[in-house]
Parts: sequence; structure tokens; C-alpha cells
Amino acid sequence: MAEITAALVKELREITSAGMMDCKKALNENDADIESSVDWLRSQGLAAAAKKSGRAASEGLVGVMTSGSKGAIIELNSETDFVARNGAFQEFAENICKTALDGDGDVETLKKADYVDGDTIDEQLTHKIAIIGENMNLRRSSILEVQDGVVVSYMHNAIKVGLGKIGVLVALESSGDETELNALGKQIAMHVAAANPLALCRDNVNQSDLEREKVILMEQARDSGKSEEIIEKMVEGRLRKYYSEICLLEQSFVVDPDITVQKAVEMVALKVGVPIKIADFIRFSLGDGVEKEEEDFAAEVAAVAGGS
Repeated sequence: MAEITAALVKELREITSAGMMDCKKALNENDADIESSVDWLRSQGLAAAAKKSGRAASEGLVGVMTSGSKGAIIELNSETDFVARNGAFQEFAENICKTALDGDGDVETLKKADYVDGDTIDEQLTHKIAIIGENMNLRRSSILEVQDGVVVSYMHNAIKVGLGKIGVLVALESSGDETELNALGKQIAMHVAAANPLALCRDNVNQSDLEREKVILMEQARDSGKSEEIIEKMVEGRLRKYYSEICLLEQSFVVDPDITVQKAVEMVALKVGVPIKIADFIRFSLGDGVEKEEEDFAAEVAAVAGGS
């Protein structure tokens, strides 16, 4: 029996994009012969992942998981919602979330983390692409953590605990009662899912977006023909409205629209007797920014008809 070296396994994996353990098994089955091993992987359906890698993966799942003062959120994509409802795919997403809880939020580092049977998460992903037959992608991950307080999660329209299409993490800094903090955090997370704030507060607003908004508001105000002094006041008023629409702390609270999110936090802080601060929040909506392929059914039928 020829020796199965790490270099051989690496070479076969680069050729086929199959998982590390699958490549090792193929080499064992074929006496370390590369060409025979490639054919063996193809016959097993394990060398197809590379061919699928160019297809758009805009479906899938967002996953959230928390443990006390730390939470993790990931987005695992597939080509179809059908695969996202597969038990094996959901278990994979859950296991990635568990691993993400021990990480720093960097998705590339997460992909290199150990999974099972000696594989990394990235290698296991390649293996599942070959088995399931769809392109998949661990698109992004992030974590929230506080020294003193809680991190609370919410999943909108969950198909399973912690898995769905819109996931949110909210971090609250406080030494207050954890039951009260968790209840408040859950309400704020639900608000974030519904209102989709772009920033926590004014200081966190993207400056290029702000400058662009100012230019637009200034042009609109000048169209009124008012004096420069009045125009400046008009722009200030419209900017306040802009902030109230995009900043979490200034938004009307979905649970009680008569107050802002900031006011809701202050009311609970008064109740528990200690300050409460929203340290940060993260919202992942499935497929944000992913270009979906539009299917032309008529063209597809015409192509089939023309080839018959």
C-alpha cells in the first residue's frame, strides 16, 4: 500500500474541491493514484462541488445563539429554500453557531475552525455541496459581547429555535436584574427586526450617507426660494426627522410608539435601579445584498423545445 501523504491529499483536494477526509479515503481506495482517485470521487458524487460554486446562493438560514453575555449570528446560504428546510442543513447551521460563539466574529477564521472528523467548517461545507447538490456559502458571521450585562437574540418567523430569515442580537450593559434585562432586550431585538435601524445613535451614522442626505435636503430646501437662514433651519429640522428614522435610540418604540427606544430603556433602568445602556445591536436579514438569479421560464421552455 502506497503512503498517503498530506501533500497528496492536498493535491487531490485542489483538483476536486472534495473534503479532506473524502480525498484521503479516495487515495486509500486507489493506492494513492491521483487520476483514479479523481474518478472515484466523481463516481461517488464528491467532486462536483467546484462546478456548483458559481451558482447564486441567496436562500438558506440566519442562525443566532447566545450564552449569557455573548451572542453569535451567522448566515449560511443555499440556492433554494427547500434545502434550508432540510434537517441536515439546519443541524449544520446550528453547529456553526456553536463554534462561532467561541470565536471573534471573523467569518474567514470561522471557516477554518474545526468541525468534525478532522474537517474544518469550510471542508465540511464543500462535502455537503457535493452531497446535497447545491452551492452553499457561509457568507458572514459576527458576535456581540459585554463584560457586565446580557446579549439577547430574536429570530423573526423562526423555522426552528434560533434559525430563520431575520436574526437579531442586542447587547445591554447593566448590573441590573437579568430577568428584566432579558425581557427588555427581547423587546428591543423585536423592534430591530421590524424597524431595521441603520445605526445605534447619531455618532454611529455613516458619515458619507449623512453628507449625501445633507446635500439632498439642502437642494430640496433651496427649491422653496427661502433665505439661507431659513433654509438652514429647514435642513436642521429635516435632519432630526432623518435621525429619528434611522437611529435605534431615536426611533419610536414598536412596543409603545408614544415613546422612543431610548425612553423605554430609561424607564426599565428606573425600575431596576441601575443604569442600562444598549451597547450595540446586529441584524442579519437573509440574502441582504446578494443578487438573485431571475429565471426566465419562457426562455427555458423555448430552449428545451428548440433542442428536441
